Amino acid sequence: MRYVSTRGQAASRSFSDVLLAGLAEDGGLFMPEAWPQFTAKDWRAMRGLPYPELAARVIAPFTEGSISQDTLLTLAREAYARFDHAAIVPLTQVEDGLFVQELFHGPTLAFKDMAMQLLGRLFDHVLTERDEHVTIVGATSGDTGSAAIEACRGRDRLSVVILHPEGRTSEVQRRQMTTVPDANITNLAVRGTFDDCQDLVKGMFSDLPFRRDMRLSAVNSINWARIAAQIPYYIYAALSLGAPDREVSFAVPTGNFGNILAAWATRQMGLPVRHLCVGSNRNDILTRFLNANDMTMHEVIPSLSPSMDIQVSSNFERLLFELLGRDHAVCARIMTGFRTTGHMDVPDKTWQAARTLFSGLALDDVATTSEIRKLWKESGYLADPHSAIGIAAGRAAREPGIPMVAMATAHPAKFPDAMKTATGIHPALPPALADLFDRTERYQVVDNSLPDIENTIRSATLRNSH
Repeated sequence: MRYVSTRGQAASRSFSDVLLAGLAEDGGLFMPEAWPQFTAKDWRAMRGLPYPELAARVIAPFTEGSISQDTLLTLAREAYARFDHAAIVPLTQVEDGLFVQELFHGPTLAFKDMAMQLLGRLFDHVLTERDEHVTIVGATSGDTGSAAIEACRGRDRLSVVILHPEGRTSEVQRRQMTTVPDANITNLAVRGTFDDCQDLVKGMFSDLPFRRDMRLSAVNSINWARIAAQIPYYIYAALSLGAPDREVSFAVPTGNFGNILAAWATRQMGLPVRHLCVGSNRNDILTRFLNANDMTMHEVIPSLSPSMDIQVSSNFERLLFELLGRDHAVCARIMTGFRTTGHMDVPDKTWQAARTLFSGLALDDVATTSEIRKLWKESGYLADPHSAIGIAAGRAAREPGIPMVAMATAHPAKFPDAMKTATGIHPALPPALADLFDRTERYQVVDNSLPDIENTIRSATLRNSH
């Protein structure tokens, strides 16, 4: 399997090279040259497989020529051994035709563990084979950072630097990152928004001398390996509910568009996906696009669902590339114009193509609190703010006879204040994190300045690699 850039000016690469590169040199995102195809017979043969075996089977075509399926299986078994539910990604029915798939049973209580626990092991495997060291940089709006840190902490071949927006994550989210003492971990609190943090990461990758000197790699969902590792749980849910002999729909609380892109990818691979619904908070750029072709950046407003406080959804570029018939020149022009003007000029035909499969629903904080309360009272289900938005989106988009699966992306204990307000319940952290608020924090507050942050990272990487 080879990978190409959405902007067409970077050389094609193998999976291992894409894993280590993260972002393409032309500023684009890597995509598989062709989508693996599974037949109905193939899908049926996967029913009932333990989750690690299913994951290895599904991901194997994407790593072909780089990592064998046997190696993938070994790494997947290790990655998911730490999850605290035997099913790894259990399904719960909350209403007639409406199901919730819980993705938060990993070590940091968020769906990012589903990919990160495997990604850390993939990095280790490839870097050991090549006898190399890389510096991983990532931006987080709350959950990516802690999942990346937990997956990569203590690994000799990885230095990890995570940027988060100062004061714009929950305290649990921040402490999960900043209380990890391993020497290869550096946390930077940026005076700005998540979009600022994401722009800084992209700026580092565009600074080719810095990128080369630091051997930069990425753990954000700009790294294709993240998307590949998220595809299996959609397949697990669909097969559990009757696919390929029955269509299924998905609703996903969405910020950077990576999680729902993985759901869309399963359709490209032959799974009968009927509909995909984007759940947004008050930072509703994706819902505005789907409803009115209005992809215009607004100010990022803090909300009860901080992981979705985003106005630049990086992975949308991958969908745009496909909807444009893989015309990399048009894709590059549209994306460059978006960053220049703050408005994405999507052709009407392309927008209409997106609307044939996608819809969007946005909830503000008041509506989110109401949805959390409604779920608890009517179904006895405790959903964090992100998951509640996804469930509401799924309810709005469900069709008779088509099971709708909403993604529960974070444990409610990560957002205790919101849960207390909505339900009167203060959910407890699991035993492994019970002392989180007693642990010592370790992070630096930095200005939104690319040169200053590059110097900080250079110093940290030199310190960590000795």
